Order: sequence, then structure tokens, then C-alpha cells
Amino acid sequence: MMKKTLAVSVALLLAAPVFAEELVVYSSRSDNLLRPVVEAYQKKTGVSVKLVNDKAGPLMEKLKAEGSNSPADVLITVDGGNLWQATQMGLLRPINSATLKSNIPANLRDPKNQWFGLSVRARTIFYNTNKVKPSELSTYADLADPKWKGRLCLRTSNNVYNQSLVGTMIANHGQVNTARIVKGWVNNLAVAPFPNDTAMMEAIGAGRCDVGIGNTYYYGRLMDKKPDLPVGIFFADQQGKGTHVNVSGAGVAKYSKNVPQAQKFIEWLSGSEAQNLFADLNHEYPANPKINPDPKVAKWGKFKQDLINVSVAGSNQQKAVMLMKRAGYK
Repeated sequence: MMKKTLAVSVALLLAAPVFAEELVVYSSRSDNLLRPVVEAYQKKTGVSVKLVNDKAGPLMEKLKAEGSNSPADVLITVDGGNLWQATQMGLLRPINSATLKSNIPANLRDPKNQWFGLSVRARTIFYNTNKVKPSELSTYADLADPKWKGRLCLRTSNNVYNQSLVGTMIANHGQVNTARIVKGWVNNLAVAPFPNDTAMMEAIGAGRCDVGIGNTYYYGRLMDKKPDLPVGIFFADQQGKGTHVNVSGAGVAKYSKNVPQAQKFIEWLSGSEAQNLFADLNHEYPANPKINPDPKVAKWGKFKQDLINVSVAGSNQQKAVMLMKRAGYK
């Protein structure tokens, strides 16, 4: 009887990890945008996923402070600049995955495979459809032209999305030309920079300014709420490098205690089921080019992306911040 009890106990111990397996995901992505994806994964695999949410900066500092004692298996955050910073802080480990390399284009992942983009957003031009014709629009640089004086709206320069845009412009155009462009933007401002993209787009719709630069998903959200707002989208630089894009992405935490399962989770996030859900929840584009965007997003039209690696947004971030400060961009 004792032997039988011992055998049953051993069997239960061996079986327990199958049912008790847990992934800990540190995420700066809004909970309502990630939790449905996590729940779909849990339902499909039986693996429990614990979400730890915070803003990117505090979350990465937490991960760094915890060191080898960190419970984190996966880091999910937004913006190539933040993802680049995570690699510089030594928070991630390389992922050797043929699946991820096949699903995610080279420009949307870390050159050393420490993180992979999962959704894409374009930062492009928006305009008042009652006051501006699409034929009047062309490039980010053109918004520095005096013809837009008193007509331009921008979000503040302390936002990482603008820092990433300017960082990429530095890589494409050089610091001197980029400084000239940004100074031109400042000269053309209709009002002081806004705290967020939504407020900026609403100002365009209200006629306080005619054009501005923002992320596509903010436009999608705004159109859901105010479909009659006279704001249109224009994809910049289509005759040149292409429109600036950025990502939300994920990597395996350096001190993960469950690396194989963490990798499987990120691989699943790059596949068809998760890509549709991950992107559609926030009016974004799938990072996997084999997956079609949501019809609401697709109706904005196809566009040429700037194919520079999004990690450049991070490596040039400090240069971008200093350049914008010198230009008087607040």
C-alpha cells in the first residue's frame, strides 16, 4: 500500500509542471490590448500567463534591478527606441528561431535577434480634408516649408514616438538636414505642441491647424468615435525612403527560468491567430507581412514603408533629443 501511495505521489509530482506551467510577462502595452491575446494563448495551450504591467521606463528599471532574481520570462514593450534600450541594458537574450525569422521582416527585429516586432504603426501626416488637398502633401521635410506657417500641429518632443521619427530622419538625411527640417516645423506651428496624438488630430479636425504628424492607430481610434471628423491620412515620403514605421515587440528576458516556453509564446504571437488579434485590437498593422490588416486599417490604403531597421530609433535617440532641443521644439 505504501509503495502504491509513493508511486502515485511521484506520478503527480512529475505531472504537475504540465498543468502548473506559468509564464511571467512584463508588459508596457496597455492591458486591454494584450490581455485578450494572452487569454487566447492560455486557452490554446493551457499555459498560465501572468501579466505585470507598467510604463516602459519603470518596467525596464525593475527588470534591471531584479537581475538574476527576476521572475520575468518575456518583455513586451512599444517603440523601437525602448526595445533598443532594453538590449543596451542587458535585459534580453538572443532568440534562435527559424519561425520568427520567417515571420518577421529583418527591419522589424533586432539585428542580433534579441527582440522581434509584433505589430506595426506608421507615424505619418494627417490633414484637415476641408482645407488641404492630398496633392499638396508629400514629405515630412515639406512640412518645414514656409507655405505651412501657422498651419502645423505637433505632439511634444518629449514623446518617444517623435524622438524615434527624428532619430530615423537623422539616419536618412543627416543631422544638418534634419535640424533644418525640425527648425522649420517649429517655425510653422499654429499652436504649442500637444500632449498626445489624439488632441493634435482633434485640433486638425476643429480647424485650429491644417496638418500634423501622428501615429496611425490614434487615427483609427478617433475615427471609431468621431467618424465625421474632417481628418484624412496621407502616407509621407512615398517617392523617397517611405513612411516611418515603428513597432511593439517582444523578447525573452535574460534570466528567464523557462526559455523554451517563452520562445514558443513569442513565436505564437508572430503567427496568424495572434497577429490578427494583436494588431486589430489597436488599429495596427501585423508585423508578419503574410497577414492582412483589419479591413478598417486596410481602407487607408497600401503604402511604402521606410525599410531602415527600427532599432535606429534607439541608437539615434540621444542625438534626436538634443537636436529637437536646439531647434526649440518643446
